[in-house]
Amino acid sequence: MTTETFSAESQYVVFKIGPESYGIDIFRVNEIIRLRPITPVPGTPPYVKGLVNLRGKTVPIFDLSERLGMFADEQTDSWRIVILDGKHGLVGVIVHQVCEVTTLSGDNVDAAPPMTSSMNADLVLGVAKTEVGLITLLDMDKVLGE
Repeated sequence: MTTETFSAESQYVVFKIGPESYGIDIFRVNEIIRLRPITPVPGTPPYVKGLVNLRGKTVPIFDLSERLGMFADEQTDSWRIVILDGKHGLVGVIVHQVCEVTTLSGDNVDAAPPMTSSMNADLVLGVAKTEVGLITLLDMDKVLGE
């Protein structure tokens, strides 16, 4: 991936998992809701937490910290479910805190650096440099296995 992919300005929803900041293209985000009871589904991977009913629609919920191979923090009131438009319908990802919507341009984004042993390196589109630190931009199609 090259920074030409990010030549135009794009908006990203920035959120935290633990102390790290991540971004998702705002056009993928349908809505952000508070954490609610999730009905488990037997036989799914550990990062698939189950299903929620969202205004009559059944939405699968992923724990993004587990999907990225990170340790889960203790659940707090700041945890949210980001509802995304996926290729097969709505899907939710649990994040630890939604921070802001920010505009990034190609000048601010570098291609993902090579990761020698991380199996999750292909989930990263790039890394944005901001005044407050780095934001890892996620390829949600790959994160969701689509």
